Amino acid sequence: MIISNLHKDPTALDTVLHRDLRLNLGANAVDKLKAFTSFMITTSEFAEAAREFPILFVRAAPDAKGADQVAPVAVFGLRVGENLFVKDNRWIGTYTPAMLRAYPFTMARVEGSERWAMVFDNAWEGFSRTEGVPLFDEKGEATELLSNAHKFVQELENDIERTRLACQRLLELKLLKPMRFDATLPGGQTLSIDGFLTLDQEAFSKLPDAIVGELHRSGLMYMVHAHHMSLNNMRRLLERRVMDEQGAAAPAAPAAANESVAS
Repeated sequence: MIISNLHKDPTALDTVLHRDLRLNLGANAVDKLKAFTSFMITTSEFAEAAREFPILFVRAAPDAKGADQVAPVAVFGLRVGENLFVKDNRWIGTYTPAMLRAYPFTMARVEGSERWAMVFDNAWEGFSRTEGVPLFDEKGEATELLSNAHKFVQELENDIERTRLACQRLLELKLLKPMRFDATLPGGQTLSIDGFLTLDQEAFSKLPDAIVGELHRSGLMYMVHAHHMSLNNMRRLLERRVMDEQGAAAPAAPAAANESVAS
């Protein structure tokens, strides 16, 4: 999957054109993450991501048939363009989402076909023709570095498809609703966060037994519970923000914090 805000110049990897391409493993891509307030994750990441980030859902572009789509995201900040897990050009989070770990590589469908191609961000400063670890050996075969990266992005793309189908089922069951999070900071300023979707607890509680059983068997029930538990991280995110503003002093408890679901 190509993310336009991350992959600035997505280019299909070619064994001829890019035979002498090298990757500087010491190059730091963290600076590219500063503007991401949230980032997509897959269902297989929920267990680890839920320990640290709020996991919410956002509306995505309609599919090829025009049907609505949503995607799960790990939330990194409380305002647009804010990432509380990037500090001094370092990622300070315990967990890093898979799509960020895959950078500068990803997969993309070849236009007009069912084939997929490995893609790299040609704008990434870590690529060079003279320095770094080669992507191809002298015979034009993929090196261990490239083979491992290819395997990782292939598995990730499969995870993305499983996630798409899981979210499609949540939409079919009408289990998601808009969410709003309001908080009052120690100085009296108010903060409101919306634009995300969360579990509709009322709709969830009314599911028939047959559907509940289906969700258990498919693994969707675990995904729903991980999402719900992760909402506790909204307050932790708020405390992290307050601590940053106070110059790493012990955070004062917010005067008020409230999560509400819009109708």
